[in-house]
Amino acid sequence: MIKFGPSGNSEAFYNSGFKHSEQSAKFCKDLGLDCFEYSFGRGVLMSEAKATSIGEAFKEQNIEISVHAPYFINFANPEDEAAQKSYGYVLQSAKFLKLMGGERVVFHPAAQGKSTREEAVARTEERLKILRDYIYLNGFENLKFCPETMGKLAQIGTLEEVVRFCKIDGCYIPAIDFGHINAREQGSLQTVNDYKSRLEYMIAELGYERVKHFHIHFSKIMYGGKGEIKHLTFEDDKYGPEFEPLAIALKELKLEPYIVSESAGTQSDDAVTMKRIYNSVDIKN
Repeated sequence: MIKFGPSGNSEAFYNSGFKHSEQSAKFCKDLGLDCFEYSFGRGVLMSEAKATSIGEAFKEQNIEISVHAPYFINFANPEDEAAQKSYGYVLQSAKFLKLMGGERVVFHPAAQGKSTREEAVARTEERLKILRDYIYLNGFENLKFCPETMGKLAQIGTLEEVVRFCKIDGCYIPAIDFGHINAREQGSLQTVNDYKSRLEYMIAELGYERVKHFHIHFSKIMYGGKGEIKHLTFEDDKYGPEFEPLAIALKELKLEPYIVSESAGTQSDDAVTMKRIYNSVDIKN
């Protein structure tokens, strides 16, 4: 079943007088949403008791929770010590996700640095093979680990690179940030076919079952010559991308992903808008 929800707590959440992540579950439920992504972007700075408390609140409301691992992960760093830290960030995120009762860990794969593109991608691929081994050794094989497409040219994470990483093992499924793709490719996502061609590529490379419930981040994003500059809201009418063509493509291909709004401050409202658009789209069979 397709799911919609916000990344973190929106301005509307705080304006309603809420403060605690446990309250996010009912807030999402009351809006008619289905999921929520908790960000460990600045590190896993949480007690096990707090993670368990959040998990209980989300279970009570039947809202699925995912987590975003720390932003400073970089599996292309030539230093082995830095790679060890990156393994730790992902595995620690997985540990706390499990306490929360969730299934999905989203992470940024890498930055190119001073290496050539292929050197950085190949190093990332080898490190993700090692991460896979750690995942199984730590009993996290029932979780889904989602390398994300990235919005800046200097970052590792084109659609093709993410698909390449997901071929390593079934524990990996793609996290496709369409705002990032649009920013990286200077406004490439305009039509239903623009989206559909990317989705069909994923299905051809990974198989329908692997892609059916993949992970999506969606927001409008300002971009320049080097790609992503900053996240925007659905009010923006200059940069895009628009959600409706994606909704049509998802329905035509019978895909049911987990869709997270990463709008700047309006993420809960824009998640509701995406769900409304999706439900209003009618396609011809």
